[in-house]
Amino acid sequence: MNAFEVPEVDYDQYTNRQLAAVPLAVLGLAILILVGWWAMTGAPVTPGIDFTGGSELTVVTSMSQSEVEASFDAEPLSVQQAVDEASTVGPDENQYIVRFQSTGIDQLRTQAQNEGMELLSSSSTAAAFGSGNQQTAVIGVLVAFLGMSVLIFGLFRTFVPSIAVVVSAFSDIIIPLAAMNLLNIKLSLGTVAALLMLIGYSVDSDILLNNHILRRSGSFYESTHRAMQTGVTMTVTSLSAMAVMAVVATIFNIELMASIGTVLVIGLAADLMNTYLLNLSLLRWYKFEGVNR
Repeated sequence: MNAFEVPEVDYDQYTNRQLAAVPLAVLGLAILILVGWWAMTGAPVTPGIDFTGGSELTVVTSMSQSEVEASFDAEPLSVQQAVDEASTVGPDENQYIVRFQSTGIDQLRTQAQNEGMELLSSSSTAAAFGSGNQQTAVIGVLVAFLGMSVLIFGLFRTFVPSIAVVVSAFSDIIIPLAAMNLLNIKLSLGTVAALLMLIGYSVDSDILLNNHILRRSGSFYESTHRAMQTGVTMTVTSLSAMAVMAVVATIFNIELMASIGTVLVIGLAADLMNTYLLNLSLLRWYKFEGVNR
């Protein structure tokens, strides 16, 4: 099997402004999408029932998806066909996960059973509890990002290399959030976990690049290529694994895993762009222009 080879990029062909232009333009577009979404809906990203409250039923029935949707007084948020892992579905039956904004779980159970559906499971999240989840999740992401920023500034103790890592990590989170709106992926506890993972991925690749350029021997471009051989390989490997997970989860209608995989794929692709265009342009400016001023 052939080894994965990272091509050596001739960065001399491009100015620092040219390198930074694409990631900054994508970041600006992502911010505009989030601001526009906030203005239209009241939230930068559409929250799922983990944060808004709601109910979920898992049922087995011979009815079609549209018939299941029409069987309840409350309009379902989604009706998703599920995989029958417990082998409880007959040859002419389907298993569905039905989600509602309503938290009247007893009434929903009764309606499902009156329509002849077999009820496998049900759960409900109160609106107050969902709001508490949302606040905790936001605080968790902010604390993680702040902690990462403090660690980076403590590690490098120089403004430009440190701010390059922080800006790259910020962009790695903002771009997937904007993409979630475009792909109709709701914010859930699972996607928040994916965003926290992206902070770790981003910091890992950016620190690797900064360490090779600032603290290792060799020219700027030799150090860059050495960092890319390791960093790009790690990121592409992770991206490929997440892409497979997203595709398989989509095929088998595992919505949460598909959402997590999609968010990670977009975030890791953004990380490649931000690390080796935006971060590198700032480091090159710092090495050849900034430190001498």
